[in-house]
Formats: sequence, C-alpha cells, structure tokens
Amino acid sequence: MIDVRRSGERYRGGEPAAGIETFHAFSFGPHYDPDNLRFGAVLACNEERLAPGAGFDEHPHSHTEIVTWVVEGELTHRDSAGHESVVRPGDVQHLSAAGGVRHVERNDGGDPLVFVQMWLSPLTPGGEPSYEVVHGIADSTPYAVPAAGALLHVRRLAPGERTAIPDAPFAYVHVVRGEVHVADETLTPGDAARITDGEDLEAVAGPGGAAELLVWEMTGG
Repeated sequence: MIDVRRSGERYRGGEPAAGIETFHAFSFGPHYDPDNLRFGAVLACNEERLAPGAGFDEHPHSHTEIVTWVVEGELTHRDSAGHESVVRPGDVQHLSAAGGVRHVERNDGGDPLVFVQMWLSPLTPGGEPSYEVVHGIADSTPYAVPAAGALLHVRRLAPGERTAIPDAPFAYVHVVRGEVHVADETLTPGDAARITDGEDLEAVAGPGGAAELLVWEMTGG
C-alpha cells in the first residue's frame, strides 16, 4: 500500500519572526493529529529553515533517535554530552537521545540553512546518549540506526535514473529535491510516500533535473 502525503499538507510551525520556519510531516506539538502520529519507526520528519543567526536554544530530548540531513547551508550542533560539530550537505548527523540529552542547533553561518530532521522511536528506551556525524555519505552505503531497526538510504538520481525501493514492512520516501515517480504517483520536493509491505517498487527521477530522496527501510513500527 502507498500513502502519499503532499508538501502542502504539512503543519507549519517555527517562529518566522525569529528566522525559523518549520514544516511538520507528522503530528507535532500543538498540531495534534491522532491519525498521523507515526509511520513505522518514524515519529517526525521536519523540514527546518533557519535564517543566518537563527536557531534553537538548548532544549531536551529523550528516548528518540534523531537523524539530520542538511540540504543547504551549515548546521552548528552542541550538546550536553560535550559534542560540538558543523554539519554540511552530504553529511548524516545522528543523535541518540537515549535516557536524556540537551542540545543546541543554530545557523551560525552567513547563508540560509535548510535541513530535514527525522525522529525515530527506539526499540528499547533508555541507555546512554551517543552522537556521530558521517561526512559525505555515499548512495551505495545505507546508514544504519539499529536502535530503531531502521536503515537510511540516500539516493541522488540523474534525470530518468531509477533506484529500487527496499522491500520492507515499512518504507518511508521523502523527496528533498527534484521530481520522482513511484508506481503511479508523482512526488515533488517535500512530498513523501509511506509504503507498507511494498514489493519490487522503484523510484524514477523525472526528466526535468536531478533528484534527491531519503528512503527509510524499517522492520517494524
């Protein structure tokens, strides 16, 4: 089954006056929707847009696997476990909040920052927080989040190029840029396909330009 959710259906949040715009794909904060709480292990898929100098002050997380993909600009991260880094396009950042951690996310650069942040539910709550950044992740190497029973596949496609969508109990496809065709559906930036028990599906980039998509392969939810 394929359930397509369009970019225009996302809940708008953030604080525009402070240079923060957020687009939520799932029920989040004041935008409570009991029919849209999660898909597989994915609890949130937020597109964040931060103006230069804007950011999120220190705030807590717990029992969540937080994976971030930078689209444009540079993301500065600092957390209460002593980690500090700058995350750039092509990098995957993973913060395992475990039993609890606090962090700061800012745009300390001179250009606008756009990133996609995805929250996953761990199979087992608790534990010690951990953090890593994988620089320049390749399309051929999925990023594993074993704590959530999930793999993240990054796919960058030339016009007309195709890629297989993993056969899995749950697959979540988020289009970052370009046009992508899945089965009979056409997806554009910000659109997502939630696929349950899919088999032999492919994503095909449209003819108009390169495409980039994030694909979560998940064993359960």
